[in-house]
Amino acid sequence: MLKRFTNFVRSRLKKYILEEIWLEDYIKLGMKVGKNCSIQPGVTFDYSHCWLINIGNNVTIAPQAYILAHDASTKQTHGYTKVGNVTIEDNVFIGARAVIMPGVFIGKHSVVASGSVVTKDVPENSIVAGNPAKVISSIDAYREKTRELIDNSKIYDFTYTIKGKVTASKKEKMYSELKSGIGFVD
Repeated sequence: MLKRFTNFVRSRLKKYILEEIWLEDYIKLGMKVGKNCSIQPGVTFDYSHCWLINIGNNVTIAPQAYILAHDASTKQTHGYTKVGNVTIEDNVFIGARAVIMPGVFIGKHSVVASGSVVTKDVPENSIVAGNPAKVISSIDAYREKTRELIDNSKIYDFTYTIKGKVTASKKEKMYSELKSGIGFVD
């Protein structure tokens, strides 16, 4: 029991440090972060040039994404490190373990898929994926395809989430029902 409590406290402190204090340190150094952003634990910002990073409003950055404003691969061959602004406009979603390279502009209402390496600008209202990331869909086409998927999938309410205090029986039910497909949580 004591071990569970210790792990709980450690995870909460880690979350507080990573999300609150840590992000504030970058902001103090000049990084700009808009309102209503969800920056998940484990996101890595380029500490050495964080003032070149500008994040808009309503941006979500999933765990373990990297936002880089410098690239030292040129240092050994040319004696200089490449640096560039990174601008992430409003209403952007950046998936887990995505890497955003220096000099990249990500347009409004865009999605960067998990694991993508973004080396070039991302147009507004688009979805990019891959290494290097390429446009794979428009937001409108994605919304239409997702709406069809939602209409033909199992939907779960808030009580099927941790914040909704999901019960053991609901966990088992959800697991069983999703063995053959995907579902959505309200």
